[in-house]
Amino acid sequence: MPEKTGLWLIGARGSVATTAISGLLAMRSGLVGPDGCVTERLEVAPGVLPGWDELVVGGHDLVETPLEKKAEQLTHGGLLPAGLLDAIRDGLRAVEGGLRPVPTGRTQAETAARMADDLREFRTRHGLSAVVVVNVASTEPPTADTPEHHDLDALVAALDEPGREVLPGSSLAAYAAVSAGCPFVDFTPSTGIRLPALTEFARRQGLPYAGSDGKTGETLLRTVLAPMFAARALKVRSWAGTNLLGGGDGATLADPVKAAGKLESKARGLAALLGDDVTAPLHIDHVPDLGEQKTAWDHVSFEGFLGARMTLQFTWTGYDSALAAPLVLDLARLTAAAFRAGETGPLGALAFFFKDPVGTGEHRFAEQARNLTEWAASLGRQE
Repeated sequence: MPEKTGLWLIGARGSVATTAISGLLAMRSGLVGPDGCVTERLEVAPGVLPGWDELVVGGHDLVETPLEKKAEQLTHGGLLPAGLLDAIRDGLRAVEGGLRPVPTGRTQAETAARMADDLREFRTRHGLSAVVVVNVASTEPPTADTPEHHDLDALVAALDEPGREVLPGSSLAAYAAVSAGCPFVDFTPSTGIRLPALTEFARRQGLPYAGSDGKTGETLLRTVLAPMFAARALKVRSWAGTNLLGGGDGATLADPVKAAGKLESKARGLAALLGDDVTAPLHIDHVPDLGEQKTAWDHVSFEGFLGARMTLQFTWTGYDSALAAPLVLDLARLTAAAFRAGETGPLGALAFFFKDPVGTGEHRFAEQARNLTEWAASLGRQE
């Protein structure tokens, strides 16, 4: 019997998670193909990646809106195909039964322990050989640095102090995941596992992790186009961007404090590709009328032979959740395979999926794609 793999979603009733769950159910039923799923085009040894039928979904969320209701909202918003919902209602209800509220405790240590218990119970109940925890919750504000973030023993002690919130929610989820022996993937720009104390915890536990901030639209194009200018010796003078967002993501990022982490994540990749001397203003606007869609507009000013000044402009409009959801499923499959192969630490080969990747400084999309392809092909040989 094939080994089953758990996909535990932090933010399990949000747009990205609901789209991923709906798409997974639809693919299993043969209603849709795996369009957008990168793992379908990778050359991987048979049996290395868990099949679509072998993924079992659970998760935590603060929101109480049932998956079925959220899927209805996404259907009305044009994100899910008309007619799909009726075919997957039973599946959504089954997944809903495996979702849990985010627990609370007297201390952050107690909260993390209860989250870890939920993960262990999920793994045992379904007989799972691995559980990959993927954070797709709302973006958090940047985290203020503290001494405990750099020392695991000090962090453990601080978490047990009543009234202290030494970790943001994303990092507490990462701590709980590692405590339960689960690989962690951060699809958001939130701090997550990217604290020295938490990466040390993952190292001690022998776990892989990946992140951060899924690369789905504007930044995807930037990592394709920016290397082109460098390769053709064209000097980029400025690269300005505007993002217009609807839906829950837009509402969250309407808060300048919460948007700061997203803007920093997007800016770091462009700076790595073009250098810090390129003027690169970027801002995000919430436009409720867009619903689940988002639009990105970029203006690139560059200089060619004899100082000739030229420009490139592009506009990207799409459903961000539809772009993100298949990548979440891909990451669950690939991270589970890495875990089973005994890999530990940051999975730099998964930079292909992220704006601000851990474990590598490579931002060029073509190189990221090559690295991912070669790494995936090697997975079967590592066992």
